[in-house]
Amino acid sequence: MRRNNRGFTLVELMVVMIIIALLAGFVAPKFFKRVDESRRTAAKNQISAFESALDMFYIDTGRYPTNEEGLEALVKKPENIKNWKGPYLKKGVPKDPWGNDYVYKCPGQDGRDYDIISYGADGAEGGEGNNADITSWQQE
Repeated sequence: MRRNNRGFTLVELMVVMIIIALLAGFVAPKFFKRVDESRRTAAKNQISAFESALDMFYIDTGRYPTNEEGLEALVKKPENIKNWKGPYLKKGVPKDPWGNDYVYKCPGQDGRDYDIISYGADGAEGGEGNNADITSWQQE
């Protein structure tokens, strides 16, 4: 008996590689767009969780954390504060989905009690698309 040990030719391998590259070219942009959307959604959800925790802090203490205390006041009792019943966040203060700290300002602008901001993927104020800021006041 004679076995056929013939493998793939170089041309056949190149055709397969081109087909795989074309498929990846169509699928990858859609996949990465979904990843970006999910990060923005996660940041919005985290900001909503901060808002709930800040409301509980306010109910217990009669005020919101100062700029100096920041969001850390939701997990660690600030000095000289009464009726703190925290921690108000279970796992500490998370970073935004891009690994940056959230910005907390109290009082907020335009008469708001506070502002919470994620500066997006670039970590800088302003921007568009994936780099756009995600804020507590845009969710209202």
